Amino acid sequence: MYIAVVPNRSSPPAILLRESFREGGKVKNRTLANLSDWSSERVEALRAVLRGRALAPPAPPEASGLEIVRSWPHGHIAAVLGTVRRLDLERLLAPKATPARALVVAMLVQRLVAPGSKLATARGLARETRSSTLSDVLALPAVDEDDLYSALDWLLPRQGAIEQALARRHLSAGQLVLYDVTSTYFEGRRCPLAKLGHSRDGKRDKLQIVFGVLTNGDGCPVAVEVFEGNTGDPKTLTAALTKVRQRFGLDRLILVGDRGMLTAARIREELQGVDGLQWITALRAPAIQALVQSGTLQLSLFDQQDLAEITHPDYPGERLIVCKNPLLAAERARKRQELLAATERALAAIAAATQRPTGPCAARPRSGCAWARCWDATTSASTSRSRLPRGASVTRATRRRSRPRRPWMGST
Repeated sequence: MYIAVVPNRSSPPAILLRESFREGGKVKNRTLANLSDWSSERVEALRAVLRGRALAPPAPPEASGLEIVRSWPHGHIAAVLGTVRRLDLERLLAPKATPARALVVAMLVQRLVAPGSKLATARGLARETRSSTLSDVLALPAVDEDDLYSALDWLLPRQGAIEQALARRHLSAGQLVLYDVTSTYFEGRRCPLAKLGHSRDGKRDKLQIVFGVLTNGDGCPVAVEVFEGNTGDPKTLTAALTKVRQRFGLDRLILVGDRGMLTAARIREELQGVDGLQWITALRAPAIQALVQSGTLQLSLFDQQDLAEITHPDYPGERLIVCKNPLLAAERARKRQELLAATERALAAIAAATQRPTGPCAARPRSGCAWARCWDATTSASTSRSRLPRGASVTRATRRRSRPRRPWMGST
């Protein structure tokens, strides 16, 4: 890059920032910026920089009377908070600015940039221990974790109005509506919804809470509902349907859920016969086996294509789409062979430990739990080939009841 001065007849010359490049064997120039309104000192300083000259070093802070005490990161806060304001989420929480609304926005931004507990969030907003400019940008006073919990109490009664506004933005009649649930473990004992239940985090000794999320077809969250920790996934469907049809006023929609959510019982009791309600889900393995045994689902369907549509009297008025996944079939075959090979190796070691030239029972295994270790190492040791088409095979695992150990009668 270089600075070019272009004469302009009776007018002042044009000062341009240009760069040269080679194209097709020829040297060409392009103008990057017009510097005509710059002062001569500023232009000469830029010219010196482009020529690689060293400028005078800046004066130290002590000479200017300034002292740098501390600096806080700001870029990520500006990006996330700018997105929040472009989406108009602040007005969605409350029409007027209040301290509680500012705290809720602060928790939302902090959850995205640095997730943590309410105590950690309060420390990140405190002036002495803050980690960003978030508290300054939102003009927050000194806060602690109790203030954050109070802001959540302020937010809870507004959940219905917020979800109504989100539904008006992102949902319309006849649109896909996605619904699923998950759970997390809960620390504490005072939450009335925390119950012992299925733990997806592997925390079986912890109390659980279950929450379902409702989104549009693009995955944009519209509503959330929290349930007791011992609530089964299908039982949460009623609350989701009530929210969509009655509160949001959608008389026509397509509900999408997995096979654990939209079970045959839920479809029969809550979905069938409802005007304007359609659904998309998947069949479980026993239902697929029944289709195979009846001859409706045949392997010949997948000779030339991987997707087909079939009908069956057990599913009147419904479309059954069958699919073959060769990658899934190969993966299941690989796992099955590895499990069988691991089982054979473990059984061969046990058989070798019970054999010796003078008697098969003389070399007793060192541990009476050798068989148990064999079964634990290969949980699917006993396998059976499923009657499902390739790509939908089922592996069965069995465990035997441990028998009481007999007293050792052999001689040493």
